[in-house]
Amino acid sequence: MKAAGAPRLTDVAEAAGVSLASASRAITGRSGISPEVAAHVRRVAEQLGYEPNMHARGLAGGLVPTIGLVVHEIGDPYFADIASGVIHSASLESRSVQIAQAERTPASELAQVQSLVRQRIGSIIIAGSGYADATRERTMEHALADFTRAGGRVAVIGRHHLPVDAVLPDNHAAGVSVGRHLAELGHRRIGVVAGPSDLSTVADRLAGLREGVSSSDVALTVVSQEFTREGGIVGTRELLDTDVTAIIGLNDAMAIGILSELRRHGVRVPEDLSVVGFDDVAVAADVAPALTTARIPMFEMGREAVALIVRPASDEPRTIATTHELIVRQSSGPPR
Repeated sequence: MKAAGAPRLTDVAEAAGVSLASASRAITGRSGISPEVAAHVRRVAEQLGYEPNMHARGLAGGLVPTIGLVVHEIGDPYFADIASGVIHSASLESRSVQIAQAERTPASELAQVQSLVRQRIGSIIIAGSGYADATRERTMEHALADFTRAGGRVAVIGRHHLPVDAVLPDNHAAGVSVGRHLAELGHRRIGVVAGPSDLSTVADRLAGLREGVSSSDVALTVVSQEFTREGGIVGTRELLDTDVTAIIGLNDAMAIGILSELRRHGVRVPEDLSVVGFDDVAVAADVAPALTTARIPMFEMGREAVALIVRPASDEPRTIATTHELIVRQSSGPPR
């Protein structure tokens, strides 16, 4: 769908049938594209009335080597582990890292990116789930297109729809592993405390769970809350009056909240209810009982994101897919 108002570089790329990176090279006169394709892109740009953002182009020579890292919530162990990976790898490249917290809203996330751009940050890494509906990423897509055209580098972690370099967690397959684990233990009524349903991470993990239990006669009861420990507590209260024999938190923060609420109600884990999470944050092995969870390599994802932005730019977005590992601990067992 064409953007409203003045045409943008993404509109030129779509009309010319080339990638956003190729359109940028053609407009700015950089190498890496044939003269014929460059001339074609410029003709299309003229026909559309596209006007290059000369201010943005002028910033390219003044960008600083700092990496801007945008996370949803730095206090969340998931994002803290990613930040550790980013900082570790950035230090090896003699780069500093500036962390911005986006408060888990698209408007706040965009505002943080725009703030980093105004500070002439040279590279931006955005960590955190995107949205299942690609149109909700459109404004961010335009902002990042302007930034990369100005010479900036971008990588994202956990986003499907933005046309930039990406590190993708193994969310669907992790969901399959968790669902299969509980089904094989004999659970047939499983509760799921999920985050907001419009997040792609939630959609991917739920789809994996459903696939993991599809060969068994399993009923999933899904409640949606905030993607936090408090969300896990509230979701558990919704499920306590049901007949579920296991509860899954779609991240470990939620699962820890689930354990806390069950303990408050005198529910034994795993004797009365099993609990499973996702991510394997540092404290997952230390809670009581130790949490069964699908390990997502957060620290390594941060390192991979830095590796993407320090590589030479590519005409097409590059994707690094990660793996997962099911870590079985004391919080899961057969149903009573």
